[in-house]
Amino acid sequence: MKKIFSLVIAFALTISTAIAATSCGGNSDDNVLKVGMECGYQPYNWTQFDDSNGAVPIEGKTGQYANGYDVIISKNIAASLGKTLKIYAYEWESLIPAVESGALDFIIAGMSPTEERKQKIDFSAPYYESNLVIVVRKDGAYASATSIADFSGSKIVAQSGTFHDEVIDQISGVLHQTPMDDFPTMIVALNSKTIDGYIAEEPGAIADCKANPDFTYIHLVNNESGFTITDLSNVTLAVGLKKNSSLLDGVNSYLNSLTGRDRASFMNLAIDWAAALSE
Repeated sequence: MKKIFSLVIAFALTISTAIAATSCGGNSDDNVLKVGMECGYQPYNWTQFDDSNGAVPIEGKTGQYANGYDVIISKNIAASLGKTLKIYAYEWESLIPAVESGALDFIIAGMSPTEERKQKIDFSAPYYESNLVIVVRKDGAYASATSIADFSGSKIVAQSGTFHDEVIDQISGVLHQTPMDDFPTMIVALNSKTIDGYIAEEPGAIADCKANPDFTYIHLVNNESGFTITDLSNVTLAVGLKKNSSLLDGVNSYLNSLTGRDRASFMNLAIDWAAALSE
């Protein structure tokens, strides 16, 4: 009898504790928004070693903080949903599997909603749109190029697993290099002159050139002087979510409230902050 009574009391205490934790917020993941990004793709996202300009701690990385356009968007979405933001650094190829598994709620990482990716996860309304450009050295053979036609014979690279790598072969006579893992690796390659240029989105190119005085970029306009892009979703950026996520409507509500001026203001801030890190 005593044993049964003790079990009843223990069960009651467990229920009471659970109710109290829920009423006080507790440790429930319902109050947390887990966002993944590379933390290495200026000006969209990067790693810094202090919390200046509102940078957010990277979970599991002592003394490391994430900042950039994607972080600004992440913070604003979290605030609009009434959730606490937590940012996690992932390698590019691991981001979609992390959302599929539930390890992350969102990907906010300069990712385009391609048809292939939409087979695996859902995407929000766009949060940015951009042109593809080519970053080159100022002292290189292609610094005066004005269109992709001028890059015949050049060694061009892009990030692995991205749409950027797919468009390189539109350049007649190009020497298509093996894709690289991330933008810092491509920057090192261009600095060492092992490549002639790499594909980037224009805001990223601006930030890279500010941080690397020997670099410039060739301004190209999609479907004109630049790359032919039949699916414009490839040059838009969107939030990636697990299929049928209940959070999608809330995310779209925030994103659809942004004006073009809002987006430009956020991006200009991110570019300025990124440039200041290299000074």
